[in-house]
Amino acid sequence: MAKTAEKGKVAETKGGKPRTANLQRAVIPHLSAGDTVKVTSRIIEGDKERAQLFQGVVLKVKEGDADGNFTVRRVAYGVGVERTFPVASPMIAKVEVVRHGRVRRARLFYLRNLSGKAARIKEKRLSKEKLAMIEAVGVAAEETLLEVASEVMPEAEIMPETTETSES
Repeated sequence: MAKTAEKGKVAETKGGKPRTANLQRAVIPHLSAGDTVKVTSRIIEGDKERAQLFQGVVLKVKEGDADGNFTVRRVAYGVGVERTFPVASPMIAKVEVVRHGRVRRARLFYLRNLSGKAARIKEKRLSKEKLAMIEAVGVAAEETLLEVASEVMPEAEIMPETTETSES
């Protein structure tokens, strides 16, 4: 199918159902369980749009381009809050890895039963070369995504910059 939708390109899947592949999504860095991340999501309330920050520990990561997701947990006012973010969601503005955690599990559901100092995760120390390599891979992935998106939809605005307004 060569149709284009309002927010992206319509692609036909194996089942014959059309699926909209949104090209205005943020580039997600490589995440693993135990990483502390800041996820900035777009919140639309009425006709206004604002950015909301959610910082916490990654509990699990499901790999996949269209159906992948990751779950982030934080403790807010003594209550544990978990949010699952789809990787392909246009509502994710930015994902930033604050620190890499050293864990020996792929799923960290045991953190739900821990609190305080027991729930801390040790930091994985990476050399400067490895950090530079991870950053270079992220930049290259973003450039490749922008190139592909501009080829598919040359007239569309791809990954617009969001403006944050502060209300006093």
